[in-house]
Amino acid sequence: MGNASVDVVSQPSKSKSKRGFRAGHTGWRAALFMLPSWVLLLVFFFVPILLTFYFAFTNLSLTGASSAATQFVGFRNFASMFADPTFRISVLKTIIFLIFSAVIGQQVLGLLLAILMNERNRVFRSVIGVLVLAGWVTPEIVVAFIFFAFFSNNGTFDMILGWFHIKAIAWLYTFPMVSVVVANIWHGTAFSMLVYQAALGDVPKEILESAEIDGAGRFQRLFRVTLPVIKGSIATNMVLITLQTLGLFTLIYSLTGGGPGNKTETLPIYMYQQAFSDYQLGYGTAISLILLVIGIIASFVYMRMLKIEM
Repeated sequence: MGNASVDVVSQPSKSKSKRGFRAGHTGWRAALFMLPSWVLLLVFFFVPILLTFYFAFTNLSLTGASSAATQFVGFRNFASMFADPTFRISVLKTIIFLIFSAVIGQQVLGLLLAILMNERNRVFRSVIGVLVLAGWVTPEIVVAFIFFAFFSNNGTFDMILGWFHIKAIAWLYTFPMVSVVVANIWHGTAFSMLVYQAALGDVPKEILESAEIDGAGRFQRLFRVTLPVIKGSIATNMVLITLQTLGLFTLIYSLTGGGPGNKTETLPIYMYQQAFSDYQLGYGTAISLILLVIGIIASFVYMRMLKIEM
């Protein structure tokens, strides 16, 4: 009788032990399957980030004595950077390019296109969608050649102005920042349009219809109903296009080379010239950290402005 009661009491503990063993075994098998992805993340993501932080505080270069014996120099790269007027001009050019091409251009135009396409028939959406997406799928180097032909002396744009008897303008030399801003808007607006098309589909029609019955006009429904509902998508889109625009290199370098002078020399162009033209890899890496900080600050500002909880 006593042994039977012991077996009854010990049975649940044995079952619990078996379940724990199976759970632990399953966990190890899952970890084993995840191991290749963890190794890839470690090698291609975390190690480069750590090396970037390390090289930013060294005098690493491609030539000279420092290329053979790299030394830790502390904050010397950052001190030299902030004392360099060219760096400060590049920061200003980067912010101007970011505001006009991404925050205002791609963001506003993408939202307007999404609203217009949301209210039109399928044929209209298909035609406009294909035209806008064509800019997005076109490689940056091809976009640069397209707009070089468009804005160059006696190019396509000057030919169009000639129809209205307007004198030809050397756009890439007279208005180089305007040229690269327009090119980037054409190239990147489709991404914002797709984000807002998906967001507008989540706006409850019952709320819009109730607002219309209460007498709200089109703009009142947009600013008081639609935009507050999709503010999460607005913040996500602003962060993504900001990070993409901050790192834009191929389009600007192929179109203007950062010139004339340093009129379109954004931070990626300045970083490239310091790292690969002047061979100062440590200094160039320090500039890349400044780009990262600008992206983080901009993302934080967007979240605070739109009151998004992080």
